[in-house]
Amino acid sequence: MSQSVLAKKSGILTAFILFSFIFLGVIFSLTSDISVKAGSDFSYPSWLIISYVAGLSMIILPCTLPLVFIIIPLSMGKGYKKGLTMALLFGAGLTTTITLYGLGVATLGKTTSLDQFSTIMFLIAGISGFIFGLSQLKLITLKMPSYSRTPKFIQNRGEYSKSYLMGVLLGNAGVGCPNPMFYWLLIYIAGSGSLEIGSSLGLVHGIGRAIPLILFSLLAILGINATKGLTTNRIKIEKITGWMLIFIGSFLIINGFPGGHDWYESTIVHIGWNNLVSMTGLPVEFHIGEHIHQKMFDFVIPQEIIPIIFSGLIVFPIAWYFANKREAKVTV
Repeated sequence: MSQSVLAKKSGILTAFILFSFIFLGVIFSLTSDISVKAGSDFSYPSWLIISYVAGLSMIILPCTLPLVFIIIPLSMGKGYKKGLTMALLFGAGLTTTITLYGLGVATLGKTTSLDQFSTIMFLIAGISGFIFGLSQLKLITLKMPSYSRTPKFIQNRGEYSKSYLMGVLLGNAGVGCPNPMFYWLLIYIAGSGSLEIGSSLGLVHGIGRAIPLILFSLLAILGINATKGLTTNRIKIEKITGWMLIFIGSFLIINGFPGGHDWYESTIVHIGWNNLVSMTGLPVEFHIGEHIHQKMFDFVIPQEIIPIIFSGLIVFPIAWYFANKREAKVTV
């Protein structure tokens, strides 16, 4: 790799890191009074960070990664200014869709008291992520929905309008992708029942999704093929994603069990997180949702059994994975 290419990559990466800090700082300052107005708990500032990180993490999932190969052709070969503008419009369209999802889920939570059913939502999110993780490790076969063609009303638009509308349309792709962090975010939004919280977290999450796509597009405009590493390391990325989804999915499944969230709050992970957050000056309490959902059950799983179930959820796919590898070697 030449020094000029390395310098360009380093410069763009540095700009991304600086942008992330500045962006989160601006969001914190603009939304400092939202939780007070909405009457929400004090974990809202922490959810701003989670929302942004969850958006960034979507880029490694196979139902979101293909967007890279859509945004790059849209912006390449059109000059620096026009190409970057089209990439930004695509990102703006994607962000619009995710913001509307956040607003819609908050509305649903406000009108139907959806926060009382957060246990079921935790289980759905955890099971979805867990199953998708198994598919990433090739332990099961799971076919995800995809977009085969662009609607005619978008094809007939001008280049700028087409870029924005393509982003609006393909913003739905990530919604069908079972990223537990995204569903975790929706659970919090539904539980808050606040339109301000729903739209603001949706906006932050959408920008988090758009930023990596815009970065790849910018690198392509500058003549740097950053997608080569993704294609050559596809299998490795799928494995890392699979194990990540299994761990997070198992965590969410446990939180969906009656008594599971109480167990989590007593672990060193929760205590350590609160201590870390307190050092930053942010509000300490980091509850995933209101504890009212525990009242839906007449029983509570004993605390000593929950870590056994959690360990089993993680150990089971590990044993299955290595058993498959041994069987493949024997077959060969």
